[in-house]
Amino acid sequence: MAGPLPLNALNAFEVAARHQSFSKAAEELHVTPAAVSQQIRMLEELLGVQLFHRLNRGLALTDAGKSGLGKLQDGFRNVSEAVQQIRSDKPAASLDVWMAPAFASKWLMPRLPRFMKLHPDIDLRVSSSVELVDTDESAPSLSEEILRRHGVDIAIRFGRGQYPGCDVEQLVSVSVQPLCAPSLLNDSQHPLQTPSDLTNHLLLHDETPYEGRPDWQSWLTAVGATGVDGTRGLRFNRMSLALAAAVEGQGVVLTLEQLAMDDLDKGRLVIPFDYPVALTQAYHVVSLPELSNDERVVMFKRWLFDEVGRDKGRKQTVNSTTEKRA
Repeated sequence: MAGPLPLNALNAFEVAARHQSFSKAAEELHVTPAAVSQQIRMLEELLGVQLFHRLNRGLALTDAGKSGLGKLQDGFRNVSEAVQQIRSDKPAASLDVWMAPAFASKWLMPRLPRFMKLHPDIDLRVSSSVELVDTDESAPSLSEEILRRHGVDIAIRFGRGQYPGCDVEQLVSVSVQPLCAPSLLNDSQHPLQTPSDLTNHLLLHDETPYEGRPDWQSWLTAVGATGVDGTRGLRFNRMSLALAAAVEGQGVVLTLEQLAMDDLDKGRLVIPFDYPVALTQAYHVVSLPELSNDERVVMFKRWLFDEVGRDKGRKQTVNSTTEKRA
């Protein structure tokens, strides 16, 4: 094959062959199934052979596709190892951390000055992406291969903790809780005292696509609240926007309580009634196995768990304030 190698198309072929599905390949590559299909079609035209049989329920490799797959996978593995070896020569103090935007802005950022004060010698590099939350229990989109490909030392991930080839520790379990601005508690016409009072207030919905996302209707059912339409209200595609609307007194938001600790601590938000509903998903710290004893990773993990401990103490203070107000 003359000319430069079509690496994107070859990568799409390898991932699609591994999953036997364009849809699952698209999830791993963070593109659309149509984009994967287009890359495969281009590669087939370039090579002059058919690589897949397109079936009603998935894909099957042709003989031509099978013949080159093993060596292609070896090639990508060699490239990944070469990149990792090159990365090992970067300054020893740098640490690449990857997490979802809501966790980065609402949980990490208020606490980050404490880490920098404790460890000024660590060059912390924080990246965030909406792809860093699990959208489907059956197809978690984080693995050892993805960490290596993106040069990630530690990922903080919300999900069920099934990340192939990685070291995984649960950072904190989570619960969902209604929150609002203090001004809504003593509304002269419609004070918020019980879940049934929500019928008189705007419900704020976070519609970020992730597994375990808080849902008003499910929460209302779990706490036995009746007479409240959990489908109505104002919808946002980012948790940070829903929380901002709640801080402005526009309505009541249902959120992961752990993401709102800073707003609660500073009095921007309050708990109108303490009915937390626990989720089976949790936040996890995910890292590569060979970094388990790396000093940077160990110190960052230790700091994360210390911060979770601080949150537990702050939560007790918040709950005590809520009980006194009631």
